[in-house]
Amino acid sequence: MARDWQPQFERLVDEHQSMVFSLAMRMTGDRGLAEEIAQDVFLELDRHMDKIESPQHACFWLRRVAMSRSADALRRRRVRGVDLWVEIEEDYGARPEEKSSPLGARLEGLLVTLPQPQRAALVLRYQEDLTPEEIAATLDAPLATVKSHLQRGLKLLRAKAACHLREYIRGA
Repeated sequence: MARDWQPQFERLVDEHQSMVFSLAMRMTGDRGLAEEIAQDVFLELDRHMDKIESPQHACFWLRRVAMSRSADALRRRRVRGVDLWVEIEEDYGARPEEKSSPLGARLEGLLVTLPQPQRAALVLRYQEDLTPEEIAATLDAPLATVKSHLQRGLKLLRAKAACHLREYIRGA
């Protein structure tokens, strides 16, 4: 028997599945793991649909759960002794329409080498275009901590880019 909110759930999945997958992919650097995380996020949404108050609340909730599940997956990897900082192949198995430029792929590879809190802040800021205040709410972190993660993450990413992307720097 179909539930009353089934059409709403399906609409939320259609609208937000790429965002949830993309967050998980950028956080973990592993396509298969990102797919599992996205599936888990939507299974959890299915269990909590009665608590979703609005489309905006659903988007916030999905971002928060996706980031939380990604952090959990990274923590489990670390505990099991698996190399946390997975190298992303230039096209990491993406379909042709999803492939980014060579520079974009190289930047993705550098992004996954950042510490998880800095990576989370940068992904939410530059992929999801959230303000620092919205990131703090999503990650349940103090605003000053989020700003610090953004500043330190950008500084570290720039330093890594200067070392690893010399062919893209003018005059190098």
